[in-house]
Amino acid sequence: MTEIKRLMLLVLLSALLTGCAIRPINPALEKLSDNAGYRWTNRVPLPGNDPDTLLVLVFSGGGTRAAAFSYGVLEELKRTPVGPAGAVRPMLDQVDLVTGVSGGSFTALTFGLYGDRIFESYETDFLKRNVESELIKRLLNPLNWPSTLSTGFGRSELAENYYDEILFHGATFGDLTGKPSPMVIVSATAVSTGTEWSFTQNNFDVICSDLSQMRLARAAAASSAVPVIMSPVTLNNYGGRCGYQPPDWLIAQDNSDSWPKTRLQQRARELARYADGQKRPYIHLVDGGLVDNLALYAFVGDLQELSVSERFREMIHLSTLRRIAVVVVNARSNDDFSYDKREAPPSAFELLMQSSSVPIDRFSAEAIYALEDVVRQWQLERKIQQEQRRLGGVAAATSQLPDIDFSIINVSFDALPDEEERAFLLNLPTSLFLEAPAVDRLRMAAGTVLRASPPFRKLVRDMSGGVEPLALHDEPKAGEKPAP
Repeated sequence: MTEIKRLMLLVLLSALLTGCAIRPINPALEKLSDNAGYRWTNRVPLPGNDPDTLLVLVFSGGGTRAAAFSYGVLEELKRTPVGPAGAVRPMLDQVDLVTGVSGGSFTALTFGLYGDRIFESYETDFLKRNVESELIKRLLNPLNWPSTLSTGFGRSELAENYYDEILFHGATFGDLTGKPSPMVIVSATAVSTGTEWSFTQNNFDVICSDLSQMRLARAAAASSAVPVIMSPVTLNNYGGRCGYQPPDWLIAQDNSDSWPKTRLQQRARELARYADGQKRPYIHLVDGGLVDNLALYAFVGDLQELSVSERFREMIHLSTLRRIAVVVVNARSNDDFSYDKREAPPSAFELLMQSSSVPIDRFSAEAIYALEDVVRQWQLERKIQQEQRRLGGVAAATSQLPDIDFSIINVSFDALPDEEERAFLLNLPTSLFLEAPAVDRLRMAAGTVLRASPPFRKLVRDMSGGVEPLALHDEPKAGEKPAP
């Protein structure tokens, strides 16, 4: 028997044994409840978590490069002591929210599931494993062809099963609900609208679906589904069956104008497009980095909603907050100007890659600007309300925005003082495999940048009564492996 015949027989046999694979179906939700599901209002903070501070970690995309860089930030937070004398705890325990996209989604979800147990096995399970090679092997395995060639089950589902096998072990969003841990939000991109889609129950309320039964591995697969290389991840849309209604603040602010006046209105209208599942019964998702490679827009939207919704402010006890700190972990790669040095234009493949990477870098900058705009608007509204209250205006009788100290802490390769090290990290590929030494250098760099950040050191002092506590662990020396 020739090799071709053997291969054809193997494919036929696998088809007979497995049939057409069926993609995982997100279950319908018959009735909505604000007290159920994976949402911010159901979050249970860790013991010792500072109620005065909202600490947000934002993990960008960028394959293993981003996953390792964000992991290095977690390691540094564990090494960083914070709190008043006699009650010092690792800064890691103060994290309230983690957002992640693409490569950063793996670190975010793993941290949300395991907490500081992530330091026990994440390196070997994911960061220093050749994930890319294993995915290619499984894709080329004839036994998997009937599944990947069937309708609805594609390369991303194959990847999802692998991620679940090595990282998540069957865990769902229901396993995160009610657990003392930070809230985790990972994002993908909706193909038809080109908008951000976050895996939170608030979003799944719109499509009348129960997020608690979805595997974490599926969210990671959707968030990192690079177009063409991976297939889109599909959700069933049951919108219109569960009694979903737009939030009160949107109804109050909305009008007949065709163009929304704020980003928040735009975000709400984008979600509202999915409220009728009969017209749009499916949602196809790809890599979230296409529209938000910093995983920032979901949090920016929440800040905007807090500024206009008194009910939302009450639900999360915003009045108790004194400070909001956002640590933006940006593992962007270097710009590629090689095309500008030759007469021949980019090939079709090069053009495909560049048409994705250039908008990603541009959108990343816009996301930072959007966050800064929201902070400035918040502070302006606060001043206006104070003046109205002083003059005895309407605002004196209504719930006001609290006086909050905002800080944005940027952790990026650009902040590294060593030019050679900076160039090395910026030129690492965006893939799901890096050599172990490169992973360790990324981890080391994250700690170096975060420790040296003036806004971060100020945050530590502010949360510690104006002093900087002694280190819980010695800082790693050059050439040493960072220790958790």
